Amino acid sequence: MDEATGILAAKQLQGKPLSYNNIADADAAVACVRAFSQPACVIVKHANPCGVAVAKTITQAFSRAFQADSLSAFGGVVALNQPCTEETAAAITHVFTEVVIAPAYSTEALKQLATKPNLRVLEADVFAFKTFYEYKSVEGGFLIQEKDTRILTKENLNIVTTKEPTPSEMEGMLFAWQVLKHIKSNAILLTKENTTVGVGAGQVSRVDAVDIAVRKAGDNIKGSLLASDAFFPFRDSIDRIADTGIRAVIQPGGSIKDNEVIAACNEHGIAMVFTGIRCFKH
Repeated sequence: MDEATGILAAKQLQGKPLSYNNIADADAAVACVRAFSQPACVIVKHANPCGVAVAKTITQAFSRAFQADSLSAFGGVVALNQPCTEETAAAITHVFTEVVIAPAYSTEALKQLATKPNLRVLEADVFAFKTFYEYKSVEGGFLIQEKDTRILTKENLNIVTTKEPTPSEMEGMLFAWQVLKHIKSNAILLTKENTTVGVGAGQVSRVDAVDIAVRKAGDNIKGSLLASDAFFPFRDSIDRIADTGIRAVIQPGGSIKDNEVIAACNEHGIAMVFTGIRCFKH
């Protein structure tokens, strides 16, 4: 048998046995958190990121990811891309968490986590996950496709509106895109200061995904950035965010009604860029 890789190679340090959903959610969390070189935290609930943040320290990253949607984070899976410190562990133990996974733990951190004996604590090199294909079972067989490992840069972004995004907004949209491709389609993501503030995931209507993300963001929506995993087929989603304070939009483009969507952004004073590619996770 081949040597175990990915989440199956993780060492469990404490807690109850991993369930089917624990393994799936931990895999999804690691797939997202490993995309960032700065201290980052990803909290996954039912296979979708509900809180993601990049910060100066891993404790700050966890705190911001949790506060992004503390309601959804309850009973979630936490992935860290930096060693878990005593301070970080203490913060984690203050909320109900199913699984925490990190590349290492300090002795003091493990003592903190041990106060929650049912918490599943996994140790794994999150940057060593090198599988390039993903699989999906169907009746009588399975599908295989390459993972979306593309990293966008500013050069990939095509500004299509009269209003141009600021350099910091461009950076923020690149962060949003890195998270967006791990959210099930139809997906709308709102971010602010390298932190998610509203996630609309797995909706059959893109307008519904917008509505959910806006509602989740609440008062944090002002000054946020919106990312859409596929093009807007109509201008209705843009009209929906007209008075919310969203400053810029990143989306693939490619709709036959792109001009109408661009016009809507121009009317509402919202900057927009096209990526030319879509995520569209299924």
